[in-house]
Amino acid sequence: MKKIFKIVDTNVILRFLVGDQPEQFNQAKSWLKQAQQGKYHLVIEPIVIAECCYVLETFYKIDRVDIADKLQVLLGQRWLRVSQRSVLENLWPFYLQGLHFVDSFLLSWSKVNKQPMLSYDKKLAEHV
Repeated sequence: MKKIFKIVDTNVILRFLVGDQPEQFNQAKSWLKQAQQGKYHLVIEPIVIAECCYVLETFYKIDRVDIADKLQVLLGQRWLRVSQRSVLENLWPFYLQGLHFVDSFLLSWSKVNKQPMLSYDKKLAEHV
């Protein structure tokens, strides 16, 4: 039997985390439950998590601590196929120190992969 993979869009994660649209929240919850039961695999890409952080911060005005907590729990589900999982798991301390998500991702990638990073960003350079 062929494995079915479904890539998750930002709005699915947002509806699940925020719950502000009950019908979409319930659908998102159902999709996650089906994936957890092994009916298919859900794929989450880092770019989607970046967009989630941006929307949760700017539109929903959610505190970074709450954003990090919610996304860490979600991304920690081993039945999800999370691209760059180890990088995403390790970026939250940088994000919580006030770095932009992308900078946090790059810094985490550099540390996880034990490779140097190049940047002119002075705030980012403090962490390299």
